[in-house]
Amino acid sequence: MPKIPRDLSGQDLVKALRSFDYKIARQSGSHIRLVSQYKGNEHAITIPDHSSIKIGTLNNILNDIAVYLCISKDSLIEKLF
Repeated sequence: MPKIPRDLSGQDLVKALRSFDYKIARQSGSHIRLVSQYKGNEHAITIPDHSSIKIGTLNNILNDIAVYLCISKDSLIEKLF
């Protein structure tokens, strides 16, 4: 079971999510809104632009993306990191 990376910045997560066709839609303050059409329908997610994303927040983001992509969170973590 792969571990969720610690000390991952918002910018690093944005770069990693490019492989699933996530693009920056807008940025408001310290939050980045990403949108993907990877599975045909649009999926939007908000990423905090912090130097280190809290582990609970990152876990929720990864769960949401895994549900959208119809894959397990573990395989998503392996593909991203």
